[in-house]
Amino acid sequence: MSNANAYAAFERSIAINAARPALEVDPVQSCTYSELDRETARCAATLHNFGLRPGDRVAVQVEKSPQSLFLYLACLRAGLVYLPLNTAYQLAELTYFLSDAEPALVVCSPSAEAGVRELVRTSRLRAQVATLDESGGGSLSEAVREASGEFTTVTMSPDQLAVIIYTSGTTGRSKGAMLTHRNLLSNATVLVDTWGFTSQDVLLHALPVFHVHGLFVANHCALLSGAKLLWKAKFDAKATVSDLQRATVMMGVPTYYTRLLAEPGLTREACASMRLFISGSAPLPLDIFCDFQARTGHTILERYGMSEAGMITSNPLNGERRGGTVGFPLRAVSVRVADQQDHPLPAGETGGIQIQGDNVFAGYWRNRSKTREEFTADGWFRTGDVGIFDGDGYLSIVGRVKDLIITGGYNVYPKEVELVIDAMPGVLESAVVGVPHPDFGEAVTAVVVLDRDCEPLSESAVIGHVKRHLANYKAPKRVHFLSDLPRNAMGKVQKSLLRQRLAAQPEHRSSNY
Repeated sequence: MSNANAYAAFERSIAINAARPALEVDPVQSCTYSELDRETARCAATLHNFGLRPGDRVAVQVEKSPQSLFLYLACLRAGLVYLPLNTAYQLAELTYFLSDAEPALVVCSPSAEAGVRELVRTSRLRAQVATLDESGGGSLSEAVREASGEFTTVTMSPDQLAVIIYTSGTTGRSKGAMLTHRNLLSNATVLVDTWGFTSQDVLLHALPVFHVHGLFVANHCALLSGAKLLWKAKFDAKATVSDLQRATVMMGVPTYYTRLLAEPGLTREACASMRLFISGSAPLPLDIFCDFQARTGHTILERYGMSEAGMITSNPLNGERRGGTVGFPLRAVSVRVADQQDHPLPAGETGGIQIQGDNVFAGYWRNRSKTREEFTADGWFRTGDVGIFDGDGYLSIVGRVKDLIITGGYNVYPKEVELVIDAMPGVLESAVVGVPHPDFGEAVTAVVVLDRDCEPLSESAVIGHVKRHLANYKAPKRVHFLSDLPRNAMGKVQKSLLRQRLAAQPEHRSSNY
């Protein structure tokens, strides 16, 4: 039986490109594909030495580093289930993820170790804890240095679990989307072909590696094609302008392109070696699309994907990249727009986006009822997005079924923020919505109703309270105070009306209106 482990496919590319550069952190720190393979072998051997066996979960909340990439690849190689966690999550947020996934190993930063160990103890988890910092130090790295550089990639079937990515709706608890080796590899293979990746490419990688865009899309395209990853710990617009002269492809969220346009150094000359700019994780504003094209001579390629399916559609590499759209369904991915009864709609009509294909996830971790709920009777996955096909087959995303906010490429679920605000003394209720923002795409914005018999709260107090309980990107950028929230005849808060009102408010307007 052939090995369907996603890493086995990477190994075939590694064998061809063994001496070629795989990863460049800076001009003096790099590794070849052969060295990358050896480091993942040592890391996989270390995980095996820890007593981990195929199917065990490994939860990882660390800063981006070459070692974080080696750890991910080692988990694939060893048949373990990788569980990436946003580095901004606070301990209170980690409690649910770890209790639900029940990992055998938690890898965190040294500064978080004490808190994570206490969380593991109080949650009665049978998990080991290891550390890894952004410079490659920590207890995991110490163990890896002592391990063998030989490891035989574990044989996996296509439908065995490779990754759990936690996602959620606007209500209820987060759900772990289960991605198989088939899901990962089928999507990566199509993308390499769709976007024309070869071993001559240099991919500028400034994305975080705790979600689909940076962890799968960027890394897998490079590994399968033998391209070099120009590895950046974080995005810096000024530095990126300089780095573009050494790259051929860049992947980013819309915020990256907004900030690049603010740099005087972004010129046609600075982009002379580039062949492709790709944008995703949030809608790309049409004015940014047009301004970037006029400034650089490059037309950004926008695509559409999600945690449960990787990439779904893409504007063409060769052909018209149409601003305001996410292009055509990828090869081997079926996309339809359907009405509320799951009946397909013709081009020109708006409805829910539904998908099928080998890229579509295996279901939600330990949540069969939610899995059944999100699939149609004929086997299509309901994405929760609302879209429309034009007469030429281009798909546009026109909204979301739920009130998800996408800010700077990150998902924020209003209910989670509302629960934190509502717990504050003096707050009667709150509503959180996304308001258009020139840099982040959408800004998390809170509307709060206060108890008149209590001490008044300030905007800064509400924002500070949220930041103490949730990741910073989930905190409101503005807080407005109202005497009551607009409701319809059924008593439901009219968030669409709130969004309209708030969008009309200038940035300098008082937070009371």
